[in-house]
Amino acid sequence: MRTVLWIALLFVCLGIKAQSEDLVGSTYADQEGFSFVFMTDIHLQPERGAQEAFQKVIDTVNKLHVDFVLTGGDLVYDALRGNFNRSDSLFRTYSTSIKKFDVPVYNTIGNHELFGIYRESDIKTNHPDYKYGMYERYLGKRYYSFDHKGWHFISLCSIEEKDQRYIGLIDDEQKQWLKDDLAQLDTETPIVLSTHIPFISTYNQRYPKNKVKEVPNELWIYNRDEISKLFNDLDLKLVLQGHMHWIEDINLQNKTRFITGGSVAGRPSWRRKNNRNDGIHYDEEGFMVIHVKNGNISWNYIDNKWESRLEPDEK
Repeated sequence: MRTVLWIALLFVCLGIKAQSEDLVGSTYADQEGFSFVFMTDIHLQPERGAQEAFQKVIDTVNKLHVDFVLTGGDLVYDALRGNFNRSDSLFRTYSTSIKKFDVPVYNTIGNHELFGIYRESDIKTNHPDYKYGMYERYLGKRYYSFDHKGWHFISLCSIEEKDQRYIGLIDDEQKQWLKDDLAQLDTETPIVLSTHIPFISTYNQRYPKNKVKEVPNELWIYNRDEISKLFNDLDLKLVLQGHMHWIEDINLQNKTRFITGGSVAGRPSWRRKNNRNDGIHYDEEGFMVIHVKNGNISWNYIDNKWESRLEPDEK
């Protein structure tokens, strides 16, 4: 999965919005197949009107009559720096909010959910909530799988700590679990994988000035080639990714789709005191509706029309 990722075998669709019919208010339950929502980079926080905006997203999803919601990580903003009271409040708010969905919610962990790993944090490594602890206390295991209507879904933890920062990596414990999980599948079982940090992205092609060396980093999963080989003899249909705050749809060798799902709240203004862009393209905030029919996958992107609201001290 190295150079082959970047050559003509890739068909990339970037920045595509609501490709076909308007899905809001339509019902999928009476159609063949099934549909689910993929939403990523929610960054729930008490500031900037984010909680109000997330409630609007929940209300919209509840009108779609999909089977479930799958998240792509960065659910809260943020736990990395280790403020216990704020981090605990964020997780509590998020875990309470998702109970308002009318369908099950399956979460994927993102980098902002790792508690207290940054060097500026005062949290000790032996704290029970350190790193993955707070996430698992509120939301359950950091990696797991489930089955739905003949499809096998896997949610991976693609985040590891290195030198008091985060990197994209599938650790050894999880890798062994994944091998065991896949060993139980029939080779024809269709698989959907959810990961926060991408396996594949066009970042370096779009922003060559920001090119990152092929070393452990925060933009892609460092051992992605090793992990990908585990699926060589299996039917990996779809990899859903977050982290980048834009939309990509990459078809690799007409076998596996790698879809980066935009963001519920991902433009620069959601975390900065000004609306300054950093020169990187961000798609409008929203979420994806993934539709599965006769083994084929299609999607629509719904703009949640959220604009961050400045706090009084930012005006």
